[in-house]
Amino acid sequence: MLPVWLTDTVTNDLGRALHYTELWGLEGVELRTVGGAEDRVPRVNESKISNALESSGKFLSAIVPSMFEGPVSDTAAWMNDLVTFDETLNFCDRLRCPRVVIPPFAAEEDVSFDRMADALRRAGARAEAHDVLVCVHHGTETGCRTGVELASLLAMVDHPNVRATWDPVASLRAGERPAEGLEALGERIAHVRCADGRITDGYWEDTAFGEGDIDWFHQLRGLYSVGYVGSLSLEVYVEPRPKYGLRAATTLIHMIRDVQREAV
Repeated sequence: MLPVWLTDTVTNDLGRALHYTELWGLEGVELRTVGGAEDRVPRVNESKISNALESSGKFLSAIVPSMFEGPVSDTAAWMNDLVTFDETLNFCDRLRCPRVVIPPFAAEEDVSFDRMADALRRAGARAEAHDVLVCVHHGTETGCRTGVELASLLAMVDHPNVRATWDPVASLRAGERPAEGLEALGERIAHVRCADGRITDGYWEDTAFGEGDIDWFHQLRGLYSVGYVGSLSLEVYVEPRPKYGLRAATTLIHMIRDVQREAV
C-alpha cells in the first residue's frame, strides 16, 4: 500500500505540492486541479507536470477529470464525456498514470443503475485499450451514496477496468458503517481516499487523520487482507493544512507499517 495525497486539498501549486510530498514522506500524488482552481486535468500544463514529476522522483497515482458529474438521465452530456475521454486516456499514457477517478454520476430521483452501468462499461472498454483503471468514487451527492451501493453497481458493470475508489468518510457520511462498505467492495477496490471526521449533532466535522470516527487501522487491516497493494490517497481539510498534512502523512505511514508488521 502506497501513501499519496490529493494535492488540491492543500494547494493548486504543483511545485509546492511536490515539496510537501517529499517533506511528508509520501510516494506520489493524485491530481485534480493544477495551477488554478479552474485548471482541471487533463486541460493543464502537461509538460510542466511531466517535468516536475520526473525531477521529484514521485509518481502520478491517479487523476480526477470532469467526467460523468451530471445525472445519468442527461444522455447527451455523458455521451460527450465518452467522446472526450480519449483526451484523458492519452494524457494518462504520456504521464504513465494508471487510474482515472470519476463519480457514478450525480444523485437524482429514480436513478437508473442499468444506465449507469452501461455508461461505465463503455468507459471501461475505452480505458482497457490504454491499460488504465476507471475508479468509481461513491459519495452522498452521487448516484451511489455507499460502498454497498457501489458494489452492486460494479457487479452490474462487470468490466475488469472499472473498479472502486473506496472512501470510508463518504461511507460514514451516508449513514453506512465503513466496515460494511469495505467488506462489500473487497477486491473491487483499486484506489482509496483517506480522511477522517465525525458527525456531531447531525453535522459533519473534519478531524485530523486518525482522530475521528473512522477506524483506520481496521480499514487498513481489511485492505491488506484482500491483497490491496494500491494507493492510499490523503485528503487534508483541517487548518492549518500544511501542518495537519504532515501529521496525517506520518500517522498513515506508521499505520501501514504496523499493519504489515502485524501480518508477518
